[in-house]
Amino acid sequence: MSLYRVKQFYWSLTAKISVDDEELIDRYLDIEEKKLLEKLSIYEQKHSVNVAREVLKRSKEEGISNESLVKAALLHDVGKGLKKLNPIEKSIIVIFDSITKGKLKRLDRVKKIDIYYSHAEKGYNLLKVTGKYDERFLYLIRNHHNMDIINDKELDLLKKCDSNN
Repeated sequence: MSLYRVKQFYWSLTAKISVDDEELIDRYLDIEEKKLLEKLSIYEQKHSVNVAREVLKRSKEEGISNESLVKAALLHDVGKGLKKLNPIEKSIIVIFDSITKGKLKRLDRVKKIDIYYSHAEKGYNLLKVTGKYDERFLYLIRNHHNMDIINDKELDLLKKCDSNN
């Protein structure tokens, strides 16, 4: 465990959505998308906004102009809205995941463990049924934790910004 994980825990306890955050959300999400984002805990919402801000900044630096990438950053964790984890529960799962070297994943019948590991797939399914999103967008949501996929500039950027926040 690193000091960064301690910082993440602190951030999760003190997270608030600011007026600037709301403006960013309003700029990229429609009413239905905002409702999905609001199903996340406040700290997960703040995380998603932070990921989106970093995506905006880095995409400009890297010459990637893709507004749907910012929207994907805001919605990448919507699968977590199906079963919320409070900061302590999430911390316990992260610690046990590290100790068991990922074997905790076998306990996927426990809904909170299942959400931790499969929120990307659940978010993909949640968004796919709306019929509003193209396959590329859904691909980004589904694969934002997939470390086997490399050399995809947009996905790599989303993964990097996600892990930085």
